[in-house]
Amino acid sequence: MSVVDQFMELQGGLSADQDVREDIRKVVQTLEQEAREILILLHSVHHDTGLNSISEKCAKVREHFPTIRAQMATLATKFPADQYYRYHDQWRFVLQRLVFQAAFLVYLEKEQLVTRDAVAEILGIESEREKGFHLDIEDYLSGVLNLASELSRLAVNSVTAGDYTRPLRISAFINELDFGFRLLNLKNDSLRKRYDGLKYDVKKIEEVVYDLSIRGLSKGQSSEKS
Repeated sequence: MSVVDQFMELQGGLSADQDVREDIRKVVQTLEQEAREILILLHSVHHDTGLNSISEKCAKVREHFPTIRAQMATLATKFPADQYYRYHDQWRFVLQRLVFQAAFLVYLEKEQLVTRDAVAEILGIESEREKGFHLDIEDYLSGVLNLASELSRLAVNSVTAGDYTRPLRISAFINELDFGFRLLNLKNDSLRKRYDGLKYDVKKIEEVVYDLSIRGLSKGQSSEKS
């Protein structure tokens, strides 16, 4: 084979790869649009009256996930099953965002940490690598760390809205989350840096709780749940 023939063959491989990436990009754009719409609904709980209509807002968020699941199913057909990590960077950020949104949704509904398996089910993908298009562990953990940042914001806004017990519950949850992450041996640089930011979320929420305690607003209310 001549040098020219070799490079023509290489060009064919590059073109095929670019076609795959373009197909993936189109699906990812749709997922990003859905994620933006979900985020608007979730962020509305921070508004003055948002905490009084959490169940209604969560129900509206749930309505978006059938579309998410359909798009995930489409995405899984756009590349060979054994090349997940070759193209992973193209959907990694939107997937982490969707993990965060699913985690925030479940927290608002149950005040619990959603499991990786449950997130995978919500998004319509697998939780195990061997089964195909799946939720990578680091993507799940990144989404959970984003949840911590969102809850620190919610703790502050809850006080503004006159809800003085919610920050106490958020504080207990975040401290459990922090303890859980301390059990992990994180070697991924990006994930490690994100985890380092968790201590600031813990500190921010502790300051909210301390302020409530100083002002006497948490006494006799910690067992109440709005």
